[in-house]
Parts: sequence; C-alpha cells; structure tokens
Amino acid sequence: MNVLIIGANGKIGSILSQKLKGTTHQPIAMVRKKEQQKAFEGKNIKTSLADLEKDFSHAFDNVNAVVFTAGSGAHTGKDKTHLIDRLGAKKAIDLAVKHKIDRFVMVSAFGADASPNQWPEAMAHYYEAKADADKHLMQSGLNYTILMPGKLTDENGTNNVEIGEKISQRSGSITRTDVATVIQKSLDHEKTFSKNLELLSGDMPIDEALDHL
Repeated sequence: MNVLIIGANGKIGSILSQKLKGTTHQPIAMVRKKEQQKAFEGKNIKTSLADLEKDFSHAFDNVNAVVFTAGSGAHTGKDKTHLIDRLGAKKAIDLAVKHKIDRFVMVSAFGADASPNQWPEAMAHYYEAKADADKHLMQSGLNYTILMPGKLTDENGTNNVEIGEKISQRSGSITRTDVATVIQKSLDHEKTFSKNLELLSGDMPIDEALDHL
C-alpha cells in the first residue's frame, strides 16, 4: 500500500522511508521544501510537496495509509507546537477521514495519556498538544495505532523493545531506528489496531513483542 509519511524529513520519518522502500509498502515522503524533495527522489523515494501549516489535502491522493511523525521540535515556541503537533495532526486525521484512508499511525509521546498534573511544567504545552491530537484520532473512526515512545536517541537500533498499553517501565528511552521499525511492522499487524501503545527499549525482539500484544 502507499504510505504517506508526514514528517518524512525528520529523523524517524527519514529512517522509515528507507525501511519501507522496496517492500510491499510504498513510502511517499511529505516534505515542505524542493531541496528535500530532490534528496528523497535521489534515493528513489516518492514525494509529495506540502506544508502542514497550509492546505496539504493534495498529499492524500492515492494514499492507503498515513504515518504522522511530524513535530515542532524542542527548540521552537509554543505557537509552533500548537500549529504542528496539535492543529497539523488534527488536520491530517480529518483529511484521512475525508479521503477514506482507514489506516493511521500516530507517533505521540510517552506520558501524553497521563493526568495533566503529571506533566513537567516546562513541557505541559507539548503533552497537551499530543494528547489533544491523540484524542481526536481515537474519536475519528479510523483504524489507528498511537505509539508513545520514551526519550528518543540516535543510537543504533537494537530491535528489542517493551511495548504495550501499560508497560512495566515507567520511564526510559528508545532509538529512533527502533521506533521506525515498530511503525513499519505495525502498519498491517492486527494486534496494534485501535491501540495506544507505550514504547521503550526492552529485551524482546520487535516481532515477538508485537505478537504478544
């Protein structure tokens, strides 16, 4: 199936694009800039030139699944978090519904489903935006998977994770490569359908961990 990757130029999105290339799932990298478009197309990855802050409905043409892994980034203000992590995500969900694209994988954040009084004050706006977008997805009627990874690292993937609706670890990290692998394998793994899943590095191979959900 054709998989639209929103946030493809980010680290997780870029890794996922490479992982999907040459599989039964055709990645379509949604990017904002023509130089980004050229870079992906130079790797034989299809692209869609679109901006989350504008009308990006054309990106959903001939798409069978959506992965939302866009984020405003740690160095931007609350306004960008609101525009990208909340409004951008909610618009993408609405467009998936409009275009009858049933499968939607959201990259959220560990703790986004916690009580607001548990969020670190400095990051409350971020968690609030993620939680709002996640709630919108859950109420959309789409076949969703919400992945809530812990602190993201750039180390090499281990292919070993702990994943579940409530896992034993209550804090920790995971490599972006392993998150991308989980997304790839979750796209058509029925045990991930209609679930919010916490995700951290662990001791179980990803295939086995998903089968045990």
